[in-house]
Amino acid sequence: MRFTFDKKDFASGGAKSACWLLTNGLGGFMSMGLDFGVTRCDQGLLISADSPSRRYDLVHCAREELSFGGKPLELSDPVSFVWDAGPEWRYEAGDVILRRRCGMEPGENASAVVYDLENKGSEPCVLAVRPVFQFSQKGEPPRESFPAEYAGGTVRAAGLEARVASNAKLRALPVSFEGISYPDDERDGRRPSGVGFTCCEARLQVPAGGSGSLWLTFSRDGTEKSGFEIVADCLEENRRRCAGFSTPEASELARAAGDFIAYRASTGGKTVIAGYPFFGDWGRDTMISLPGCTLSTGRLEDAKSILRTFIHYERGGLLPNYFPEGQEEPQYNSADAPLLFINCVWLYYRRSGDGDFVRKAWGTMKSIVSAYINGARYAIKTDSDGLVCAGEGFDQVTWMDVRVGDILPTPRHGKPVEINAYWYSDLRAMALMAPEAGESGEEFDKLADKVRDSFNREFWMEDRGYLRDVISGTSADIQLRCNQIWAVSMPFTMLSPERERRVVETVGKYLYTPKGLRTLSPDDPDFHPTYGGTQLERDMAYHQGTVWPFPMGAYYLSLLKVMGNTPQAAAHVRKLLGTMPEILREGCVGQLPEIYDGLEPRASKGCFAQAWSVGELLRVYEALENIEREAGENA
Repeated sequence: MRFTFDKKDFASGGAKSACWLLTNGLGGFMSMGLDFGVTRCDQGLLISADSPSRRYDLVHCAREELSFGGKPLELSDPVSFVWDAGPEWRYEAGDVILRRRCGMEPGENASAVVYDLENKGSEPCVLAVRPVFQFSQKGEPPRESFPAEYAGGTVRAAGLEARVASNAKLRALPVSFEGISYPDDERDGRRPSGVGFTCCEARLQVPAGGSGSLWLTFSRDGTEKSGFEIVADCLEENRRRCAGFSTPEASELARAAGDFIAYRASTGGKTVIAGYPFFGDWGRDTMISLPGCTLSTGRLEDAKSILRTFIHYERGGLLPNYFPEGQEEPQYNSADAPLLFINCVWLYYRRSGDGDFVRKAWGTMKSIVSAYINGARYAIKTDSDGLVCAGEGFDQVTWMDVRVGDILPTPRHGKPVEINAYWYSDLRAMALMAPEAGESGEEFDKLADKVRDSFNREFWMEDRGYLRDVISGTSADIQLRCNQIWAVSMPFTMLSPERERRVVETVGKYLYTPKGLRTLSPDDPDFHPTYGGTQLERDMAYHQGTVWPFPMGAYYLSLLKVMGNTPQAAAHVRKLLGTMPEILREGCVGQLPEIYDGLEPRASKGCFAQAWSVGELLRVYEALENIEREAGENA
């Protein structure tokens, strides 16, 4: 899709609160505001990645000075900013027209900024660009100053190096440190400022009536490519990802999905970045994101690579929720990631027909089922009724996993509703995949029958018309939360059509917004209408009403299901999705965010680009196009 912002958008302030994102497939990225400034400490022109969870902000931003006839020209708000698989700005200052483009090289820690100048005046104009470096590992506190040097195209500081190249001569400057403010971080209760330094400059002079171009490239280890080549490669990669969908919004989401697929050298395979700019790769997020970000986009080999990594790291029926660096062991604190892994294998198998991969994954899947039946870490165990229990003490094992010191704002120890929805669906999937492994699926089906009967008996509340969120013997059990929607949307479900309809109606009435689902009903006394403030205030609101886009994917798929997956149902969901162009334009252009406020979800918050938000909405668009295509073929 093409998104255009003009001077009116910048004057109103709307454009200045938005940003853009380019990635390199390694966990590195570049991101700036639409006015080419930084509003967060985690933005920059080159954030390189040793791995998805070890990143360095090397080139933070740039200082630009434009002069005409020896007098400075003000580069105020651009005449236009256009996002079309990449960012482009256009400025008009007197008789000078300036165009700026950015790109990031796929598979390399290298980025570029390209300037094109047209001088319609009667005197020469000069553009000077000074990169602002930071040389800090992501998450490090700011330092006021430290030794830094520039020589021969290499900047050295804080034990790091970065290469700078240009088609113009680079001139060394005295190292100069400056403070940088981060208004978006300050708004969110994070640190409001940081420090950067300048040490070199590139200049382009354009004669009267002439034109010219200036490019700078930034890299961790050097690059042979020019700025023109890097921008072109980046655009080609982003446009390639858009293929496969007829809906413009879906094509843009398919492009966005590629931003999250990265290579992790330590595991020798692909992984999924949970969200930019804050997160690395997480097991739970990967398993939720994988169906939409890889299967719906036709990236089957990437899906298999990701799943193969988790097969290797399975331990005692659990899968890593977090891959640390160095010699540290992965963290396995997730009750949902192993179950979602089985679901991903099933969805991959159903899409690809790859029985050989099922056979390779079969031992891991059986280990997971056995552990959940007999007991695993984090108090994961099947009860006598066939339902899965999980969590005790300060364990955080579901996606509502915030812990604030000794406080669990959303304690869900016991039998969480979505965990058991996953469990049942997995058992049915295992029964169907068993013949590929040369085994019988009878025992899986037998246990699934027991789970179905227990689930309906223990979770369904006839008087309320919805499912318990958890069975724990506490007041949390009857809270109206979005987690029940997965009991309708999974490949195999336990409720009658009438109960599924009532769940969808209740979720739609109390939790649905056009931006996502609320995590808690506004009628609940624990409901938090806004997300913001200090870390404590944010954590206490995170799952207590805050709107999340990713469960909306399950809601729309459930809505299609209870409406019979008909063309009329597809038309209804498309109408509900009518705000998607507006959503893609706000926040990070062309991306979907992590969260919004619970009461009035207007401006995006948290990560400005979130993998599972993108992946789950892609699944909805794929379902819509399949319904419409089948209707057309049968017409």
